[in-house]
Amino acid sequence: MLKNYVFLVTGILFFSLSVTLFAMPNNLAEGGVPGLALLLYHGFGLSPALVTLVANGVTLLIGYRYLPRDMIIKSLVTIPLFSLFIYIFEGTGQSIPDPMLAALFTGLFSGIGFGFIFRSGSTTGGTSTIARMLNYKFGWELTGTNFVLDALIVLSGVFIIGPLMTMYTVLALFVGKKVTDYVLEGFESKKVVHIFTPKTVEVAEAIRTSLGSHTTILKGTNDHDNSEENLIYVAIPKQRLFYLKKIVRQVDENAFTVVHTVKDVSGGSFNEAHDPSQKTFRTEQKEQRYYEKQAGRTNVFKGR
Repeated sequence: MLKNYVFLVTGILFFSLSVTLFAMPNNLAEGGVPGLALLLYHGFGLSPALVTLVANGVTLLIGYRYLPRDMIIKSLVTIPLFSLFIYIFEGTGQSIPDPMLAALFTGLFSGIGFGFIFRSGSTTGGTSTIARMLNYKFGWELTGTNFVLDALIVLSGVFIIGPLMTMYTVLALFVGKKVTDYVLEGFESKKVVHIFTPKTVEVAEAIRTSLGSHTTILKGTNDHDNSEENLIYVAIPKQRLFYLKKIVRQVDENAFTVVHTVKDVSGGSFNEAHDPSQKTFRTEQKEQRYYEKQAGRTNVFKGR
């Protein structure tokens, strides 16, 4: 799909800017092949553009039989384009007096880059390809192997850029991981809500009517007197939590509500117009006005 290649090019651009604008002039490294290229640049003055092109090309050539066909095709775009962008922007960055600020921006740009690259279905090659080869040959766990390979490169920076800048590199990698998660999963967290109330049917109907969210009534036992006790299970976007709580209070002001933050929810009421009760909106502003109006209808559930 065209969108995937747009994501791919955008990700490569941000990642190359992380390397050239922040890591190179501030004596920072990275994980994987880009990290190796940066260490060779800091230690011996070798061009990261050339090192990434050769190293990624060799690993792809050796490990092509272990990679999915689609990933090979995208890697044939990723590898030369990444090296080209590094070549174009090489030498344009300037040293930042505060190394922590440099590490934060390195992580920010690399995280955005990795996020878009992963969303496109591609990788940056290098250690991920080696990890896949070792997984195929010896059955080594893929994620753990990739982490160990990246860690070895980062830790080897102690001998080239020194312990302090290596620690700043670890900080940059941590920030990058968090930003990548946001790009992949979205900035809006999802909420899973458990509602304990004797009016489970009324509350569940109010939530479905006003928010269009799917509700499940779970049956349990009160461990105090062994009586039957029901609770409502519902997953909603974060921005609807305030309105859900208000709607619940309108039906049962003594309801006990527990909220959990979850990383990913899909399907059901999170699909657009999954059933006739699910409202859809052209803009977020219209959606917000609608739920404010629904939550403000103080008498809507009276008499039920």
